[in-house]
Amino acid sequence: MKRPILIHPDPRLKKVCDPVSDISDDLRKLADDMLATMYDAPGIGLAAPQIGVLDRLIVLDCAKEETEKPRPLVMFNPEVLAASEETNVYEEGCLSIPDQYAEVTRPKVVDVQWIDQNGNLQTETFDGLWATCVQHEIDHLNGKLFIDYLKPLKRQMITRKMQKLKRERARA
Repeated sequence: MKRPILIHPDPRLKKVCDPVSDISDDLRKLADDMLATMYDAPGIGLAAPQIGVLDRLIVLDCAKEETEKPRPLVMFNPEVLAASEETNVYEEGCLSIPDQYAEVTRPKVVDVQWIDQNGNLQTETFDGLWATCVQHEIDHLNGKLFIDYLKPLKRQMITRKMQKLKRERARA
């Protein structure tokens, strides 16, 4: 089931999320809903706080090429174990900050550990877009948005645009 995505500024987007202690059927259903919401948006990643749930859960699928098979990942309690000194710059966007993009510098390669939907501990090394996306989504779990990496003036400009968008949607 698709869920509504919160739009910045919303206080829930700035909260640090709680670790998930037990992978219940409700949480598996939530992960499925998040994947459906992300694909419909369309996006390549979504964090639970973006739909108003303050649990440490993210979903992502950065397989974007026509020939690539979809690779949906569900991560409970994801954490970066190691990050490369080498960095990448990607123009990032966010489903909670629609139609706004900015270049963000992040480590090019990260080792991430998480618990999958079956309760198994997983570890994987991510590179390029996958590394950027997983870091962006983990930031959400810590109450951080990609615009927090920008200079104050640009961040304020984007925030004002989002406030205007929310007012327009409220009137519609």
